[in-house]
Amino acid sequence: MNSDTELAPAVQSILEAARERSGGEGVVSVDARSLPDALADAEAAGRVPVIAEVKPTSPTADGTRDDDPVELAQAMVDGGATALSVLTEPTHFGGSPEALERIREAVDVPVLRKDFVLDEAGMDVVEADLLLLIARFVDDLERLVAAARERGFQPLVEVHDRDELETALAAGAEIIGVNNRDLGRLEVDLETFESVAPEVPDDVTLIAESGISSPEDVRRMREAGADALLVGSAIMDHGTDDSDVTENTRRLVEAESDAATETETT
Repeated sequence: MNSDTELAPAVQSILEAARERSGGEGVVSVDARSLPDALADAEAAGRVPVIAEVKPTSPTADGTRDDDPVELAQAMVDGGATALSVLTEPTHFGGSPEALERIREAVDVPVLRKDFVLDEAGMDVVEADLLLLIARFVDDLERLVAAARERGFQPLVEVHDRDELETALAAGAEIIGVNNRDLGRLEVDLETFESVAPEVPDDVTLIAESGISSPEDVRRMREAGADALLVGSAIMDHGTDDSDVTENTRRLVEAESDAATETETT
């Protein structure tokens, strides 16, 4: 794990809260819905595979969404989301394990539990199809990847640079997300994904995370090699309580087909 002193104060606070939270009462066992299968189905249907994120708020968000998380999740699926990411961190993101449980019961797409899981006990909180492990924040990534799989989770290992990518690959990660946000400065740069993606083996499912807010961003990440895109704020639109989450999702899901149509008519 990198030193906390290299992190933005907001991220340090998130990690401190994560260390204080306890795990569940027993070991979780999951019968997971396959993310690779869901991505393949989306591709076959001509949709961009988008993992839409139910994120009530965040340290970088403008405002808070107080909508029923299940209604938000269903709106995202109605818009064509291939999978969902659900925040379960309560203090800084307004999430909860209960919200994820309700969402997973209400939808039929894979659901990622997005939280700051630092050890095995942190896994045993709620069933989900995928579990986020952030390479920068754990000491023994290989052990945690194995522990997640033993429980039935599909571990999604998040990296930010090539060194972290090497660590993820050495740990046996098969699903890797490249976070365009630098957790040291909280700055977003899509070139981060473009610099890391060429080093990712073809048999790894590769996800672009953070900073994707427009169809142009979608196409840029896809051209750089993204198998899927994880999108939160651009869909949630935290500053607008009555934004159309379904339409926000659809405009990203249909980014490639819309571009093809525009090309044919010019």
